[in-house]
Amino acid sequence: MDLGGRPQVTSRLLAGLVDDAGLFPPTALDMAGALRRHTADQAAAHPMLSHRFLCPASRLGELRGRLNGAQRLRLGLIADTGLDGLPDALKEIDVDPRLELAHVEVPLAAIPHEPAAAITETRQIIGDAQAFYEPASYDLVPETVRAVNGDPNAEDGAKPEDGARPGGGLKLRCGGVRPELFPSPAELANALVTAVAVGVPVKATAGLHEAVRHHDPATGFTHHGYLNLLLATAEAVAGAGAYGVRSALEITEAAVLTARLTALNAEAVAELRRAFVSYGSCSTSTPIDQARDLGLEEGRR
Repeated sequence: MDLGGRPQVTSRLLAGLVDDAGLFPPTALDMAGALRRHTADQAAAHPMLSHRFLCPASRLGELRGRLNGAQRLRLGLIADTGLDGLPDALKEIDVDPRLELAHVEVPLAAIPHEPAAAITETRQIIGDAQAFYEPASYDLVPETVRAVNGDPNAEDGAKPEDGARPGGGLKLRCGGVRPELFPSPAELANALVTAVAVGVPVKATAGLHEAVRHHDPATGFTHHGYLNLLLATAEAVAGAGAYGVRSALEITEAAVLTARLTALNAEAVAELRRAFVSYGSCSTSTPIDQARDLGLEEGRR
């Protein structure tokens, strides 16, 4: 496929972008169905998929009971039980040769501490494991980013000394089953700018059902697009500031998004993807199909 002489850049833009969130709404597959789909995706090996399987800690026993001896999973563990159940969950993963811990996702709303204390306590449990921390609200993003950054008292925009931040990132919720779970473009833009300014990587979750920002008449919600988030992150990395980042999030024309994304050079794409790691999608086929339809993917299955 001819992408204006930039197929390698486009491939790197989308590589490993989509985590498998098949257990979560609105798809909400049962465990057996989610594992069947994941196994098929592993065999197809499409490069747009991260091949990380997102599973709540509360369902880890169910997951292990459904796995056969030949299956292997790279696991994104969702710490939905708070910190109390996390040590046992990590032990279960450690003793099971079929499971490899890719990262931990920590909803801070489930931990009865301020972000800095919650993150410190989490690190004491998970050690060197990669973790993404989801603030209880967007108002707490700056405080969360400072804590992830290694110094809760640091000024915004201050980067840690080398090695000061042990494998931490920010998880941003972009939607859900209620209107209040959808951040405004301004809230999301400010969060991206805050994280990028100090080099804290971001992953996203929920609501990103399509590539481009759109209104869903079935639910009445306006959803962010995953391509919008990629472009917005690129703008933040380039120093555009909150207004420029917000403008990227508000684009509803697919052609505008694809033109601006394919215009990025290899260095810009690499910096963007270091800043924006992945997002969880309950569908693993829709993101590929939409990227292919927009001329960004060949749609290898």
